[in-house]
Amino acid sequence: MLTTRFVNGSPNWLDVGTADIEGAIAFYGGLFGWRFQSAGPDAGGYGFFQVDGRTVAGGMQVTPEQGPPSWNVYFQTSDAEATAKTVEQHKGAVLMPPMDVMGEGHMAMLADQAGVSFGIWQPGRTKGLGMAGDPGSLCWVELCTPDIAAAAAFYNSVFGWHTSAAEFPGGTYTCINPAETEEEDMFGGLVPLADDPVEARTGAYWLPYIEVPDADAVVARTEQLGGAVRMPATDMEGVGRMAKLADPYGARFAVIKSASQQS
Repeated sequence: MLTTRFVNGSPNWLDVGTADIEGAIAFYGGLFGWRFQSAGPDAGGYGFFQVDGRTVAGGMQVTPEQGPPSWNVYFQTSDAEATAKTVEQHKGAVLMPPMDVMGEGHMAMLADQAGVSFGIWQPGRTKGLGMAGDPGSLCWVELCTPDIAAAAAFYNSVFGWHTSAAEFPGGTYTCINPAETEEEDMFGGLVPLADDPVEARTGAYWLPYIEVPDADAVVARTEQLGGAVRMPATDMEGVGRMAKLADPYGARFAVIKSASQQS
């Protein structure tokens, strides 16, 4: 699972673009206990969701012209310009070119060979999220993609990711971890879009998982707060109990009580 020992190629930031930032603050505060801290008057409305003073995600209001409400996953790079060029060389796209973010780091928004958007973050003063892998924070990311082999080749070329196969009842799951790390450093997986009826209707995208102490309670609370349950809480042997959800504005995410967190 993910930790804050970020290395090149690992997820190191997460944020949500929403049609209603005040509504999103109320929803995620009620769901996870997150508090919102503005990044200041020069940040264009951007701010940080925090747990005990540690940042677990960012968020800002977006217009329809900027795209639908969604969660965005960012991966660490030591050179945002070089990574953006590599993406273009391997049939991806640069959606927003690398830019300095008030000295905190450099970011860019890119798309893979299947058109799935993702971000990159080159750390400056801000190294990344202040919490990961603990309850209330990002612990896993999953790419729902139409072509596992093509996606694996693309991200290997861009970030040097390694993939490995994990067998489970009913199939095989493709796990990913950063270059030159051990298998226990895996942070996510690749899922065939066509094999998942929940995702096949909505298209390819990156799905963030938030660690929670009780997946069933979060599912119930999501409905109470006006969100949607896309997949009810389900047990996966050796993995944990998970659910796929959406906030009231349509941004999709998942939650899991990991087997490693169970007593």
